[in-house]
Amino acid sequence: MKQLDEENFSEENVNEPQREYRAYKDFTTLECWKKAELVKLFFYNEILTKLPAEEKYHLGGQIREASVSTTANIAEGYGRFHYKESIQFYRISRGSLYELKDHLISCLNFGYVQNNLFERGKGLIEDAKISLNGYIHYIQKRIC
Repeated sequence: MKQLDEENFSEENVNEPQREYRAYKDFTTLECWKKAELVKLFFYNEILTKLPAEEKYHLGGQIREASVSTTANIAEGYGRFHYKESIQFYRISRGSLYELKDHLISCLNFGYVQNNLFERGKGLIEDAKISLNGYIHYIQKRIC
């Protein structure tokens, strides 16, 4: 193994300009992340505000966790080194979308939301799932 010595390690190397940060290479530019973000914001702004006091912590807490998980797992997967490892996080995000669909159904069944709000949320979830499935498929093709 080659060791660093003082001759090879200079202040010039340390102070070299870093490559420019390229925002277009960030997880926030992924279409699936943007759609998951819309789902998260929908639940925070439209659903959580409709829950009665007795559900603020139980069902509300589960909705908050699943909502944040949708985008957070895409971000974490994007930051992983290997595609196979990344896919696992994208699948967790997809699972959180399914969980949110179940919570939305519960909110409708319990009378916390009206049908029009339910349909809007269901559409956002389905759109995010389709986009995320497409991205997972794209990454799987890169593995082969």
